[in-house]
Amino acid sequence: MDSGARGRRLRRRLALGAAVLAVSGAFTFTATGAAQAAGAAGGCAGREVRTLPFKTGVTHVYQSNAYVCAVTVPRNPGAARTMSVSVQARGNRPVVDKGRYRYHAGPVTVHAGHRCVWIKGAVGRYAASSGWILC
Repeated sequence: MDSGARGRRLRRRLALGAAVLAVSGAFTFTATGAAQAAGAAGGCAGREVRTLPFKTGVTHVYQSNAYVCAVTVPRNPGAARTMSVSVQARGNRPVVDKGRYRYHAGPVTVHAGHRCVWIKGAVGRYAASSGWILC
């Protein structure tokens, strides 16, 4: 093989490497944005599959593989108030986070497998309940 062919192969590999770096940088930027969005929602992993809105807040439901995660966020964050979120996989007891929070209750994550889950969220005296979902 002559040096010209080696030079072309090297340039192609460098161009391919630069393209891979550019794409991975775009994914990193996208992942960072997704992480910030998840951080704003309280830190659940996975994709958002449901929202349960109610008068004083919203409960966000995320799913990642066999895990389900939920977080309750008030409509007007800042003042400490009673908030709760619970996730129950059918056949198990609910996992609950309840207390006085300023920004969110949760995240609460359970291993649901292929079972239905029941999500509840509340801020103050208003609440939302999903019934059995994600079956």
